[in-house]
Amino acid sequence: MWKEIPVPFYLSVYFFDIVNPSEILQGQKPQVRERGPYVYREFRHKSNITFNDNDTVSFLEYRSYQFQPHKSRGLESDYIVMPNILVLAAALMMENRPVSLKLIMTLAFSTLGERAFMNRTVSEIMWGYEDPLLHLINKYFPSTFPFKGKFGLFAELNNSNSGLFTVFTGVQNFSRIHLVDKWNGVSKVNFWHSDQCNMINGTSGQMWAPFMTPESSLEFYSPDACRSMKLVYKEEGVFEGIPTFRFVAPNTLFANGTVYPPNEGFCPCMESGIQNVSTCRFNAPLFLSHPHFYNADPVLAEAVSGLHPNPEEHSLFLDIHPVTGIPMNCSVKLQLNLYMKSVKGIGQTGKIEPVVLPLLWFGESGAMEGETLQTFYTQLVLMPKVLHYAQYVFLALGCILLLIPVIYQIRNQEKCYLFWSSSKKGSKDKEAIQAYSESLMTSAPKGTVLQEARL
Repeated sequence: MWKEIPVPFYLSVYFFDIVNPSEILQGQKPQVRERGPYVYREFRHKSNITFNDNDTVSFLEYRSYQFQPHKSRGLESDYIVMPNILVLAAALMMENRPVSLKLIMTLAFSTLGERAFMNRTVSEIMWGYEDPLLHLINKYFPSTFPFKGKFGLFAELNNSNSGLFTVFTGVQNFSRIHLVDKWNGVSKVNFWHSDQCNMINGTSGQMWAPFMTPESSLEFYSPDACRSMKLVYKEEGVFEGIPTFRFVAPNTLFANGTVYPPNEGFCPCMESGIQNVSTCRFNAPLFLSHPHFYNADPVLAEAVSGLHPNPEEHSLFLDIHPVTGIPMNCSVKLQLNLYMKSVKGIGQTGKIEPVVLPLLWFGESGAMEGETLQTFYTQLVLMPKVLHYAQYVFLALGCILLLIPVIYQIRNQEKCYLFWSSSKKGSKDKEAIQAYSESLMTSAPKGTVLQEARL
């Protein structure tokens, strides 16, 4: 089960279709329309599994995705209007460069037919599309982007692994089960500006130490977010008859350094509620947040028309069986955003006002079901309940079995007493009868008899 996770995982993607791209170039407020979900079945399997001598195991986990039309609201052939990330990111990188370079870039964009906004299919945005600008960059600046062929937001994830994890098995100390020892051979990353933010904490996000309490927290390292995350206990619950603890994201998860000083290492920061991930995403001005800027500074959602944050739809959670530390039901939701603005000297950016524009949000969800759920329920819920009540049954039965000889002994003593009493009384009566009989049998004096006869 650990190697080939039997729980079905789904990736649900919602795109923010831009309604007014021309008006945005004129400096107006962006207006978006949520499209989706576009749902993909996610398959995971571990390979290159190596057990080490220090109570750790190393592995690569591969992921692949298959589109699920019956679960989706739309097709992969649907067209979505989105910002051209390559153009707007490159323009922002050139903001402080000489004007001559900006003019050369403007000319290159025009020659290649690049614009600030593009109209692409869902499949192209997800898994990649041919772009002449990308070919040009890879030709003259080969180490700038990790994309060598097509550019897509999820192109790196499909049929690929999330890095080499080395985690503790928990054989020697079960409280350390699945804690990450190293990721890609290192015990901390170098994306951020403080040792605390660079630390690799917690597990790889698939299981935690058993015997949890409400004081426990869930920590895990996410290669996609390039950082460790910590979830906090919210409430007890029940999933398909199995008791669970629900863990959620704290308000400080994406808070900026001003609101939450420990997050200062993730800066440079903007408004609270979004995290700058440019340092681990080829320096593109990309930001992570909760969907629709939930739990973020209200200024962010107010700057874009069409956003409606609410906790029921946009908060993330993990339901964990506290005795084993195994997830029963989970839904991790994140949003990818692009910071864009007009760059003087690059005509393609027009008069775009500075804004953090949401590109898409996605939810990774999985719930234990079927035979796996039934086995889990039987062995870890039903059997303990049966044994719990059985102990009282056996205790009562044991008491009864102990009482039987006691009662038997008491009754025997009572019979013995009655027999002894009756025996004693019988002997006295016997003596009296015998004495009386003897008195009758004894001869009376002769004078007495004659006297009686005369009378």
